[in-house]
Amino acid sequence: MAQIIPQRMAAEIDGSFVVFLIGMRINKLWKVHKWLPVFRAMPAMLEELSANPDSGLLGFRYQPGFPNFSVVQYWRSFEHLHTYARDRRGWHYPAWAAFNRKVGMNGDVGIWHETYCVAEGQYESFYGNMPAYGLGRAGRLVPAIGRKNTAKGRLNQSQGEDAPLDTAGVEKRKEVTA
Repeated sequence: MAQIIPQRMAAEIDGSFVVFLIGMRINKLWKVHKWLPVFRAMPAMLEELSANPDSGLLGFRYQPGFPNFSVVQYWRSFEHLHTYARDRRGWHYPAWAAFNRKVGMNGDVGIWHETYCVAEGQYESFYGNMPAYGLGRAGRLVPAIGRKNTAKGRLNQSQGEDAPLDTAGVEKRKEVTA
């Protein structure tokens, strides 16, 4: 089990980066021969990318679910991501071609992706009582103190002096409504 960090933490990453969300949706459960190859392709790609530190993949996490399954990926740049997608020697290109050949737009399996290019300093994150997770795992975790004490501080919109939410009033309201 991952080690829990019992304090307020924030993520840092040097420079700009890319958040890439990719997933599939099983539209016709009984067509296993259509969706299972799509489902199996992603782990092979991530293993290939993880084995090559120069690939540009910084980290990832699976988001399992049904009928949707997705992966959040963190990349050094859009150029790294695009280069991998178009590399005919890697796992992605033949998987993409096979999907288009065997499934295409027949409705059996849905696929999607979203790409977000994040400029340096244009993100914020917070983790409390969590193991290294998400961007904190792709970059590095630092204590959420000083400027990093608040969301505005983590976005360089304050020095962190704007106090975090006061939860005392929230507890009182819960007691009144309970």
